[in-house]
Amino acid sequence: MNALQDSKAVNLVKKLIADVAQNGIITNTIIDDLKALRPYTITEQLPLLAKATRLAAEHIEEHGTFNIPVPQDEDIEGEDEEIISEVTALESTPEESLHYFFSLIKNIHKKANEDELRIYVKALNEY
Repeated sequence: MNALQDSKAVNLVKKLIADVAQNGIITNTIIDDLKALRPYTITEQLPLLAKATRLAAEHIEEHGTFNIPVPQDEDIEGEDEEIISEVTALESTPEESLHYFFSLIKNIHKKANEDELRIYVKALNEY
């Protein structure tokens, strides 16, 4: 998958990472930034990022935190190359998990990061 190209979008992701690292989860700021990031993902035709940003914003808005743990995945490739993951949650705080989530978005061009972001999206859908 291609990474975000627009410099405003890239800077927004960097801001999200820095904000969580420095201040923890400040819900209104993160929700606003995720909502601001989403149109860039749509414009750049990155549907996984669009879905991930929307689901994360909705989750934080509804729960006041990021209750999705950092996934530890053991990937098994099926016959049609679809990845099936058994997810075991790692011990992590909501801040650590959200920071990792944003790092995956920043480096989505790496296949392993794309796979892990899909695990987050699945977990957000199932929460």
